[in-house]
Amino acid sequence: MKKSILMLLALLFVTAPSVAQIGGIEDSVDDVSDTIRTIFPIILGVIFLIGFLFNAGHFFGENADLKKGITRVLVFVLIAGAVVGIFTYLISIVV
Repeated sequence: MKKSILMLLALLFVTAPSVAQIGGIEDSVDDVSDTIRTIFPIILGVIFLIGFLFNAGHFFGENADLKKGITRVLVFVLIAGAVVGIFTYLISIVV
């Protein structure tokens, strides 16, 4: 009987610090996710701008190919949309 009470007390003292640490982790995850939510649209806008500039050669100049330019821009938009969708889904799971 005495051993089981000592074992129970030892278990309680061991698990108490681990419960206290979880609260600190949740606060830091919230801070990081808020920062990412703030910065992500800016980064995505820069990526769209760079992608358009790389594909702008297909729209203008002597070797302009409108179909190829539109196709590449659409593929780029689909890939970026998939990345945004995955990111939004992951953020909604975490928080």
